[in-house]
Amino acid sequence: MIPEIQKKFNAGYKEEYYKNLQQEVFETFGEPCRFRISETPVFIDKDLKKKVFDACEAIIKQLDKIDLDAIREQFIPMELQSPVALGKPHFLAIDFGLCTGDNGEIIPQLIELQAFPSLFFYQPFLGKAYLKNYPNFPKGDFHYFFSDLNEQTYVEELRKLILNGHPAEEVILMEIFPEKQKTLIDFTATQQALGIETVCMTKISKEGKRLFYIKNGQKIPIKRIYNRVIVDELKNISNLKTQFQLTDDLDVEWVTHPDWFFIISKCILPLLEHKYIPKSYYLNDFPEDLVLSDYVLKPLFSFAGKGINLHPDLETIENIGDKENYILQKKVEYAPLIKTNTEKNSKVELRILYIWDKEQDKLKPVINLTRMSKGELINVSYLTEDTWIGSSISFFEE
Repeated sequence: MIPEIQKKFNAGYKEEYYKNLQQEVFETFGEPCRFRISETPVFIDKDLKKKVFDACEAIIKQLDKIDLDAIREQFIPMELQSPVALGKPHFLAIDFGLCTGDNGEIIPQLIELQAFPSLFFYQPFLGKAYLKNYPNFPKGDFHYFFSDLNEQTYVEELRKLILNGHPAEEVILMEIFPEKQKTLIDFTATQQALGIETVCMTKISKEGKRLFYIKNGQKIPIKRIYNRVIVDELKNISNLKTQFQLTDDLDVEWVTHPDWFFIISKCILPLLEHKYIPKSYYLNDFPEDLVLSDYVLKPLFSFAGKGINLHPDLETIENIGDKENYILQKKVEYAPLIKTNTEKNSKVELRILYIWDKEQDKLKPVINLTRMSKGELINVSYLTEDTWIGSSISFFEE
């Protein structure tokens, strides 16, 4: 981290800058952000940047060696597998907690993986909004884009990936009841950037293998789906009526294929090894002498922190019938490393976002998402009314 930069930033901070940022959100998207925005971005120095990307590269190399087809067969019941060709994982999110190492330095610790799209279009807006609305922003060579991208080339990369050459009206962002989602702001940003409609899964019609939606009174064929539907959420909605399922054999292209949500996720964690990867075990196969107080219990396929048990015990574990769908992961101690203009410092979770580069035939990093908290669980869905916490973005020193 760069404490002197943060100190200068805090010293020059004014509440009116934060209010101006919030006003820009409202003017740009037509409503306030549904999750809290932090008063500050995070500034990351070259040393920590190297550690983060060393870990990311090690993870991706190990993913190349894992038999992902076997993972698919092991963890996804046949009735939940889509018959459509799997293809490549178009997206990857790698989450790290920022912690204190043995000699006092800040180190990343892997929290989880997701082969699922995140806030790809809200994050560049947020980075630019900090720069625009904060006159106290530090001078220097700081960037929130990766892989030598800038504002224009970033959007073009995402356009190629998501549209894949199709007209924008034949590509949709699909969600379930999008108007109710906390991430609506990103759906709006996606539409502004790419011109694609956000369509509720319940409003899509099916004819044979083909899907359609209504736009301006016209029935439009859907050729490609930018999928934001979480399978776990679908299961929890009673009496949900749709004309098709994610597991149907459909004449559409997926970006990304629904099965990737299961395949590259927490179920991979026990197979990965690195100094910045805490030890994990499948719940149906962990050492008898494991000190449970040192571990957190996580369901494999939940989203947004749902179902996490920070204090598991043997009685809880014994009462779980489907142990194969849980892991125990070594706890990490997030460092309260961000000095704030309050009594308590903030902790940081850093998400590095990757997309599939078709030309290079590999995943590449493009931007980051950062979350701040002062509590045990870092998740913008569970934040209190405290300040200097919430959704943010990190600026990396070049």
